[in-house]
Amino acid sequence: MILLVTGMVAACGGTPTPNEATSTKNTPTEVAPRAVAVKQAHGIPMGSFDELEYLFHLDTDTTYIINFWATWCKPCVAELPYFEQLTAAYADQPVKVRLISLDFPKQIESRLLPFIEKNQLQSEVWVLDDPDANSWIDKVSPQWSGAIPATVVYRRDQRGFWEQSFESYEELNTIVKPFIKN
Repeated sequence: MILLVTGMVAACGGTPTPNEATSTKNTPTEVAPRAVAVKQAHGIPMGSFDELEYLFHLDTDTTYIINFWATWCKPCVAELPYFEQLTAAYADQPVKVRLISLDFPKQIESRLLPFIEKNQLQSEVWVLDDPDANSWIDKVSPQWSGAIPATVVYRRDQRGFWEQSFESYEELNTIVKPFIKN
């Protein structure tokens, strides 16, 4: 976890800073396999990578955009409006944007919920609570150094990974479009 946090802090330009924010509109639609019970923390689904891994392997006609981020990561926060634009632009299509927060679980109530409320996030927000980053980073993508922001886009057997900050909605939408079933 230290490697992941160090990499994230280095990639995001600093140490976590206090943030303003409050509440969530979070409506996950797929359910975890019966063997996995996803916990809720203040209405936000939360779990270890093993508990959330199924989110990366759903075999449906839906295009999934999964973004790893944190409230203290400036590039992550800067690109969030583009993910929100995707959520709105594809609201009538089988497209799901999931924002996987790497905020510390102890800060859900004090930082994450206020951030979600202040920014009126409409995309699904999940919390990854797994200190053993070395065990799951490669499962997300072997190319991932652990820095955030990082994004996975997939539909069925099509999969792409981007370890970068998107500079515009158009840039993000350009990588998503090929995954959307026409």
